[in-house]
Amino acid sequence: MMKSEYDIVVVGAGPAGSMAARFAAEKGVSVLVLEKDRDVGYPVRCGEAVSKAGIEEFIPSDPKFIATVINKFSFIAPDGSEVIVPLEEEGYILERRIFDYELAKTAAAAGAEILTRAYVNGLLFDGNKVNGVKFEYDGEQKEIKSKIVIAADGVESRVGRWAGLKTHIDFRDMESAVQITASNISVKPDTCYFYFGEEYAPQGYFWIFPKDSKTANIGLGVGGDMNRKKSALTYLNNFMKKNYPGASVLTRIAGGVPCVPTLDKIVAPGIMLAGDAARQVNPLSGGGIASGMIGGSIAGTVAAESVLMNKPEYVFEYEKRWNDRLGKRHLIFNRIKNGIYNFTDEQFNGIAHAALKLPEEKRTLGNIFKTALVNKPKLLIDVAKVFFTK
Repeated sequence: MMKSEYDIVVVGAGPAGSMAARFAAEKGVSVLVLEKDRDVGYPVRCGEAVSKAGIEEFIPSDPKFIATVINKFSFIAPDGSEVIVPLEEEGYILERRIFDYELAKTAAAAGAEILTRAYVNGLLFDGNKVNGVKFEYDGEQKEIKSKIVIAADGVESRVGRWAGLKTHIDFRDMESAVQITASNISVKPDTCYFYFGEEYAPQGYFWIFPKDSKTANIGLGVGGDMNRKKSALTYLNNFMKKNYPGASVLTRIAGGVPCVPTLDKIVAPGIMLAGDAARQVNPLSGGGIASGMIGGSIAGTVAAESVLMNKPEYVFEYEKRWNDRLGKRHLIFNRIKNGIYNFTDEQFNGIAHAALKLPEEKRTLGNIFKTALVNKPKLLIDVAKVFFTK
């Protein structure tokens, strides 16, 4: 039975929302999670790639939610030159439907209550402070009061907008992305493939993330300006016709991916944003699973501490902890992204040719970025901060 009031209400049961709920509940406060879809983890709007370390900070690796283990990175230049880079740390291609279920189960095990098909359509206020949510459930309009609302409702974050937080993003900072899951193809299941150049994904990149030797997530993201000239779907269709004409398409998704640093404000009285809602996405790669879990865990921890100390203003500690953990690092990634996404095909070809001259033991992602940015000394400092410091 739902109560009329909870300490914390979390909107959204993705990785960020589930971790926010779990870390708050583990501290003993009451937590309710409201998920608009009927199933946690569905529909899947993700390439499903993540590092092993990013997973194991929060949940042990389990074969039931790992489609394949990745230990190589393939960089394909516009002229077809391919550079294979061994990864220093393993990665995974997940089965997100199963993975998100498992994360939600850890939140439930910690004491959080979870409702699906609960559509949040408004906020409650006490003056300028958020103190609950309005939502539709089982055909009825309901209201639940709470001391804090954590909005983990995705990139559009209507909840954050209702609270007065500026969640708008300029279309030029949003990559237009499209992805299919294709079968009846041939890929190496231990390698993620990245294609760069005007033919594949201008101001972005094209990816193939294998789920086994015959199936993969295949997609791309292009810069907002580029989508006006040719749609992301057109680039994808052209690639598939050329490379995998006999493929069967099992799923197709499309949407916007924010490739910008974290929002300036992710907290207001009584509300916190986490995950995509806060733009806690790696601006360079567009990946947000691990960073979303980190953001959610910090939000849930700080929210619970605020409740237990009876200090509503303590929620602003969240911004500091996030920036110390990943926010500042994402600013560096954003500068690196801006330095490479406007490269010409000739520059990408030159990077591949230079990398192929390196001894195999020196073909690391850090060294490839150093090669790419050899004429950009300020960005080389950023690369050093990311790849060569702890």
